[in-house]
Amino acid sequence: MNFISHALSRVKPSGTIAVTQKARELAAAGLDVIALGDGEPDFETPDNIKGAAAIAIADGKTKYPPVSGIPALREAVAAKFKRDNALNYEVAQVIVSSGGKQVISSALLATLNPGDEVIIPTPYWVSYPELVAFCGAQPVFAPTTVENGFKMTPEVLDASITPNTKWLIFNSPTNPTGATYSRSELRALAAVLLRHPQVLILADDIYEHLVYDGLAFSTMAQVEPALYERTLTMNGVSKAYAMTGWRIGFAAGPKALIKAMDIVQGHLTSGACSIAQWAAVEALNGNQDGLTARREIYQKRRDLVVEALSQARGLMCQVPSGAFYVFPSCNDALGKNTRDGKQIATDKDFVSALLEDTGVAVVPGSAFGTDGHFRLSYAASTESLQEGCDRIVRFCASLS
Repeated sequence: MNFISHALSRVKPSGTIAVTQKARELAAAGLDVIALGDGEPDFETPDNIKGAAAIAIADGKTKYPPVSGIPALREAVAAKFKRDNALNYEVAQVIVSSGGKQVISSALLATLNPGDEVIIPTPYWVSYPELVAFCGAQPVFAPTTVENGFKMTPEVLDASITPNTKWLIFNSPTNPTGATYSRSELRALAAVLLRHPQVLILADDIYEHLVYDGLAFSTMAQVEPALYERTLTMNGVSKAYAMTGWRIGFAAGPKALIKAMDIVQGHLTSGACSIAQWAAVEALNGNQDGLTARREIYQKRRDLVVEALSQARGLMCQVPSGAFYVFPSCNDALGKNTRDGKQIATDKDFVSALLEDTGVAVVPGSAFGTDGHFRLSYAASTESLQEGCDRIVRFCASLS
């Protein structure tokens, strides 16, 4: 009996989760695995945030929270957007969800109809097209190239827009490449969007605080105020504050959209964990010095990884300007054979052989819509990164 819904049949499993699970299985079987596939900070959640959660528990703040978030957190989110992004939102324009993924899901479920199109630059985070397809809409992929730093150009954006376009999902800094758009690049894209008033913009800013080399972060509604009324600006505490397991994401946008998302969330999950919300209040309102310290560590790790992988035969690794990923090309390694005679025909073959041969887990670029690459996360200890990169270099040298 086929009990799978038509909606679910349109969705593929997450490529990143599959790699993580495979690495766990091999580690459980005794292989010395270095997992560099996860998009998860290796830092502990800061003590002041943990303390705020403990106080919330002791104070009995354990009842069902409001669907859109406790007032204190919605106020903290509005204050964060004003402080960091010069964006003014009322509390009624803010929603808190169980992670950033739920923010995106609720927005798409609340707005998409069959036949609608959603523009997604490639490479993309693995869940974007699957969530669009789950809603019965059509992902439209806007390609980027290594030569333009994996950034979508205004010309490509303009060519991707049709009368059926409902959303542009825009991530900067980007997962998986770390590409980060400057203010001038955002203005050029905004000029295209202003000519197409039917297009909504979902600005995924989850890596906002992870930009390097003195680059200033900017977001779409900040750069072009004329797009404010049709932009959903999304963020969360998972990456910047090392709070992945707390599952708190948030967004701000037009009141009508936030109200529609509240209805969706009210039926699917209701409010996010009350204790995690109080922890997030402290994250946003408390001392922010840790953001700078962690960013400096990530930049050093990035430099280590890029320098190490640049020594690997058959790899080409650009220097990313944000997030905590590198996205090297392994195209020159394709067509070669491993020591035991297996041919590497695709990036999936490369990643699989690398894991089996060396215990290093990374994610194939095809999972992100771009073949011939792989994603390596440098949200790991310096020791793990050095050893992992050394193994990759030796693996590439062994190919013939």
